[in-house]
Amino acid sequence: MLGMAVLIAVGILLHKPSKTLGLPSLLIFMGVGLLFGNGEFDFVYDNLAVTSFVGTLALNIIVFVGGLNTSLASIRIAYKEGGMLSTVGVLLTTIILGVILHFITDFNVLSCLLFAAVVSSTDAAAVFSILESKKLKLKESTDTVLEFESATNDPVALLLVGILTEMLLSSEQIVSANMIAVELAQQILVGLVFGYGIGKCCVYLLNRIKLEEYGLIPVFILSCFFIAAYGSELAGGNILVASYVAGVIIGNELLRGKEISKHFFNSLSWLAQALMFIILGLQFFPRDLVADLQAALLPAAALIVIARPLAVFISYLPFRRTSWQKKVFISSIGLKGATPIVFALIPASAGVEGANSMMHMVFFIVLISVLVQGWALEPMARWLNLVEK
Repeated sequence: MLGMAVLIAVGILLHKPSKTLGLPSLLIFMGVGLLFGNGEFDFVYDNLAVTSFVGTLALNIIVFVGGLNTSLASIRIAYKEGGMLSTVGVLLTTIILGVILHFITDFNVLSCLLFAAVVSSTDAAAVFSILESKKLKLKESTDTVLEFESATNDPVALLLVGILTEMLLSSEQIVSANMIAVELAQQILVGLVFGYGIGKCCVYLLNRIKLEEYGLIPVFILSCFFIAAYGSELAGGNILVASYVAGVIIGNELLRGKEISKHFFNSLSWLAQALMFIILGLQFFPRDLVADLQAALLPAAALIVIARPLAVFISYLPFRRTSWQKKVFISSIGLKGATPIVFALIPASAGVEGANSMMHMVFFIVLISVLVQGWALEPMARWLNLVEK
């Protein structure tokens, strides 16, 4: 049954992927997983560890491919605003939403902060695919800022999720701001070093070794991706930072086989998205999900209407020349995708109390975000006069 689910999803993927990987892709592929994995076809899948591994691997591939498709010119344009949103913005969203959740849910303070950290980052796969499918080019480099933010904000969220999960499992449940700062700096620095170093080595070798078969070039790049990502993780760095940086270096400096590599990795990214959404759908059981639907509505509203806008406007205080239209648009379009669900698997697989309910609530927050914010992206951009003609 798992094979049948994958074949159905791949069939959908191959049928006009540029359209199916926009707004409905998450719904289609998760729907396939929900259909086949809940026992309706005598097949029941329930393995948090495997789901977490596959989801994380797929996420790493998506971020790496996002780096491959990111030009240095766009980074120079967006790194200040996008960098502020992907660091300070994530921290502020976590704190603001965590405080709100403490008053509207039964979770303790640490659980509220953990929940907020899980949903604090925007999703690279969702942002890239929706912007691409709608063919939107926005004024003031707004689309570039959104793409840069979504590609670089996961490391901070992932670090917060990891630390808060450890705290909830620990008897002390105490952590200092210095500890968080040191660990964050270490993960980012080591990730940067590994991503940059392996990316440079990959480019140097490929630009000088003339492989007779062009199809070997993407295979070589894929090997370098695994070395950069998982080598960084073993060294104490952030795997997502290493993946993105390696992708940027290779995508911008590769001279030979660039076109075939682009097509190969774009296809791999689509497949990774499909498989990630399917296995996440397999992990959920509709009857259990419905029980937590009502509990997810207020947190979703608090995130979309209060926490994200406040965090964005505070993050933009140093950028006084930025138009209010751009701030409103970015604060309103904090698209969520599979990333928060993958992050929610971390405390669930670790055995944190109440993590399963939290995971179900995150599922509905993602669903609401995809339906509401994904649909509103183009009308909002046109209403704010941000679409380039």
